[in-house]
Amino acid sequence: MQPKSALKCLLLGLVALQHFEIGAGSRILAAFFFPGRSHFMMTNAIIRELVQRGHEVTFITPFTLANENLGSNYTEVLIPQYNFWPTVLETTKINTVVELTNVPTLKLLKLFYIMGLESTNFAFEQQEVLKLIHAKDKDDKYDLLLVEQFFNEGALFLGHLYQIPVIDIFTFTFANYMSSLVGVVTPWSYVAHGWKPYTDRMSLLERIDNVYCSLTEELMRQFWYYPAQDELLNRHFSKHFDKLPTIKQLERNISVILLNTYMPLEAPRPLSFNMIPVGGLHIKPAQPLPTEMQKFLDEAEHGAVYFSLGSQVKSSEFPPEKLKIFLDVFRSLKQRILWKFEDDKLPNKPANVMVQKWMPQSDILAHPNVKVFISHGGLFGTQEAVYHGVPVLGMPVYADQYLNINKGKVAGYALGVDYRTVTEEELRYSLTELLENPKYRDTMRRTSRIFRDRPLSAMDTAMFWIDYVIEHRGAPHMVSEGINLPWYKFYLLDIIGIALVIIIMPILGLLLICRRFQNAKKSKTKSKRN
Repeated sequence: MQPKSALKCLLLGLVALQHFEIGAGSRILAAFFFPGRSHFMMTNAIIRELVQRGHEVTFITPFTLANENLGSNYTEVLIPQYNFWPTVLETTKINTVVELTNVPTLKLLKLFYIMGLESTNFAFEQQEVLKLIHAKDKDDKYDLLLVEQFFNEGALFLGHLYQIPVIDIFTFTFANYMSSLVGVVTPWSYVAHGWKPYTDRMSLLERIDNVYCSLTEELMRQFWYYPAQDELLNRHFSKHFDKLPTIKQLERNISVILLNTYMPLEAPRPLSFNMIPVGGLHIKPAQPLPTEMQKFLDEAEHGAVYFSLGSQVKSSEFPPEKLKIFLDVFRSLKQRILWKFEDDKLPNKPANVMVQKWMPQSDILAHPNVKVFISHGGLFGTQEAVYHGVPVLGMPVYADQYLNINKGKVAGYALGVDYRTVTEEELRYSLTELLENPKYRDTMRRTSRIFRDRPLSAMDTAMFWIDYVIEHRGAPHMVSEGINLPWYKFYLLDIIGIALVIIIMPILGLLLICRRFQNAKKSKTKSKRN
């Protein structure tokens, strides 16, 4: 490291340390209702770090951390996990997660909004949550509320009750509806909807589809989702509180948003002061692998391929004909295959394949012999692949996975196949190309250097801004006035309306004059004939 770089890191570290010492000992309430297990990779990492740095944390969660023995500073409010599968099956008529590949974007969005409403309603029925809501000693109880933004808006009510600032954690990347959330207009001309597979260079048809999807979601939120969330609050608490705020009013109390992204995984776009990218904060230094797995990779003379479709998509649910494609391709490779397979047995497993129900993904990707990662394109897995410099073969299934893989394809560190149509020849070609063509690994290494190169680490950045918001009592100076504007003013619809009136009125007046002149002329001609 150059002396100037070392000095810069030291100074930044001292500044960060000063803020950490100021914020240490704060009392933080964290509330997460939506039971998406993968999302807790980020939130749990933040909770652990806060406790380790001396904060007192009360955590409302459906996934326990009790087995980690975090100490006396950690209080857990464990709530049951809301079972969202009946809603998924009823809304989409699918049998497995893999079949979500066939569900249109807007229908999928509606599904998640329904799940958000149901999980919020479920949380408000839990006695553990109601005790916090109806507690008598709310004054000066907490200094900050941490909530996840993923269809979890009802949890913002706690910030209102305890009169504390709020930090939102976006466990996904950006969302176009964030425009009204932070007071910054998102240009749909080059900012793709998060669940569309488009980059910032869209064709005309892609832009039309992007505008249609983004506008439909905006209208869906304004005229259906927000009123439904408001109705939930009223149904549960109107008898206990004199006046209830709306969800839109609660969102105005958000001080900072921690975004699970970082360049170059996200193209440049408008940001406000309170939008802080902290993507990759869940990634820890690599730990030793289990002995058998370590030996399997160490002895991979020609390298290894890691295959995992995340926590929701299960390759064990592949139909037999699809499994055969993967088995035949893997059998033909000289590389070894580590496969996260959720069943006890895999029939006809090739000798070069090791399967387990769970695998330490980030630690595996850190191994120097891992050459390719076959992934569904989930955001956390993509960040881990980029961090460790491993090219990706993407097989997206739903939501933002298509966008994540398409970004990798455009950047040059990933290839993609369609689960529904992939053939043995296509899969073999894609894997061979990634394994043998050095341009993918070289591109991924450059991408990794950019992703890692930051003034502070992702976790230190998150801790800095959490302490900053507490120290500056919500940091209102970071929040745009745009959040207080009604939607028609925010998008200048009133100005556009006035402009249209100014343009149209003279035209209408001119048409009226012409019409009267024409009628008068006809009347004069008729009189002469008579």
